[in-house]
Parts: sequence; C-alpha cells; structure tokens
Amino acid sequence: MSTKHLYNQWSATYDTVENKTRDLEKLACETVLADIPLTRVLELGGGTGKNTEWLAEGAEQKVLSVDFSEEMQAVAKAKVKDSNVEFRIGDVRSEWSFVDSNVDLITCSLILEHVEDLNFIFEQAEKVLSPGGRFYICELHPLKQ
Repeated sequence: MSTKHLYNQWSATYDTVENKTRDLEKLACETVLADIPLTRVLELGGGTGKNTEWLAEGAEQKVLSVDFSEEMQAVAKAKVKDSNVEFRIGDVRSEWSFVDSNVDLITCSLILEHVEDLNFIFEQAEKVLSPGGRFYICELHPLKQ
C-alpha cells in the first residue's frame, strides 16, 4: 500500500488518536518559530492542519499549505478557515510547481522520513526561499523510530 493511500486512510483519525510525536512537533514548531517573522509561509506536508492554524494567525500575508494526501488536506480545509491560507495538493518529491512566488519561511514537519533524495528537497527550497529566508525542519530519523 502506498504512503499516500495510508495517509488518506489515517486522515479520519489523525487528530483524535494519541500521538506524542505529532503533539511534541507542534510544540517545537510554535517554540522555535515564536520570534520569527511570518510573512509568506510555505508549509510542506500540512496534513490535517496541525500547524496551519498557528502559522495563519501569525502570517502577515499568506500561508500556502501543501500536502500530497487529498483526505488529510480535506480535514485541514474543514478546520482552518483563515482567509490568508491557501491549500494545494503537491508532492515534495517532484518539482515544486505548487509554489508560484518566493516565501520567507518553509516549514517541514514529520515528512522527510518518506523522502529518499533529500538533496532534491534542499534544491527546491533554495529556489523558492527569499534571500534571508528560513527553512524549519522537524523530523524523526527513520532509523531511530
């Protein structure tokens, strides 16, 4: 079964099942980014909107939340109604055509364990980050899970 299919299935219970990793990552995101200006944000692997709401509250302009799971994103869209959030379907492992302007912050939470070619991710990030932009990454090491 594909990772995308599994995440589509997981979307129905993702927010309600106890998940200490997910919850700790949310806390880490809010703590690490608390003093970072949020202007134009690209959220990779936005899932059910765990961090999207908080990012939207602080973003001066826009949050673009991208996920490859249509079902995870459907949950996020139902929860997050902020007018400065846009949702798009996209896979970070392919060319980032889902981004149409530079961003000041990219967030990447708990998705890189599913990506074999990390160099590709950093190459794509470099293309869309504004000068002085930041890339927040919070991940589990696949061999330590």
